[in-house]
Amino acid sequence: MSDSCATTCWCGSAHAGARHGLWQARRAFLQLGGSAVAAAAVPAWAQVQVGEASRLRHLVPAEDLEQAANQQYAQLIQQAQSKGALVAPNDPQTQRLHRIAKALIPHTYAWNERARNWQWAVALIRSDDVNAFCMPGGKIAFFTGIIQKLQLTDDEIAMVMGHEMAHALREHSREQLAKNSATSLGISLGAQLLGLGDVGNYAARLGGQLLSLRFSRNDESDADLVGLEIAARAGYNPQAAVALWEKMGNATGNNANGLSFLSTHPSGPERIRELQRNVPSVQGLYQAARRSR
Repeated sequence: MSDSCATTCWCGSAHAGARHGLWQARRAFLQLGGSAVAAAAVPAWAQVQVGEASRLRHLVPAEDLEQAANQQYAQLIQQAQSKGALVAPNDPQTQRLHRIAKALIPHTYAWNERARNWQWAVALIRSDDVNAFCMPGGKIAFFTGIIQKLQLTDDEIAMVMGHEMAHALREHSREQLAKNSATSLGISLGAQLLGLGDVGNYAARLGGQLLSLRFSRNDESDADLVGLEIAARAGYNPQAAVALWEKMGNATGNNANGLSFLSTHPSGPERIRELQRNVPSVQGLYQAARRSR
């Protein structure tokens, strides 16, 4: 069909040429950043106060991003295994991570309904890097460096894991990728969202950026508090969150080399103070969980 032919667009009107289609695509793009898409709700019973998730995340389809994350995670595990860096599933440290994850996962569902259907996975990779992450779709990895160098207790591991889970649950990667790409994609993304292109390929291309994203200060605060509550509900001492970030801060005193975690999760006094302010709000959850064990 040539550009001069009349077409009927999604708004129900007939218009000549591509100009109207581009305008409608742009309008759809702008609407997605506004009230056209409902934000994710915070559970009514939540003991921590966090804001609504950004509507911009809807510019990147969750299913496509999770699929891209699954593929990247599989590649990472394969590479670690080929280099002899993947710690065996029956290793006590790997089992330790599995045990903590098993306790936390049931408390994630209320924060993101999709988490019920995620194929959660936990891997331990032999590396001196102080790092850990949870990719979209529940794919978790810890490096031995973060456990060994910081001498993490189970409670502190639960705080790291809960924090990383919270990034995935609150879809911070999805939001950040949308923000990073919104300007350059412009009208073309709007056209894709109208069924005029392949957003899946776009999400797959973005998948390679997942491990290098830097979250905003609000995202970090959000993950701290949601992770704190998840871990407390699973029976892990919320005071450990303060101890964890004090360790992180101390680790940067003389030599920050290898502290990959801190390159995307900066520490600081205000972060610790915010956690201290919120520990009392989840202390009762922790105590109730301990009594029920």
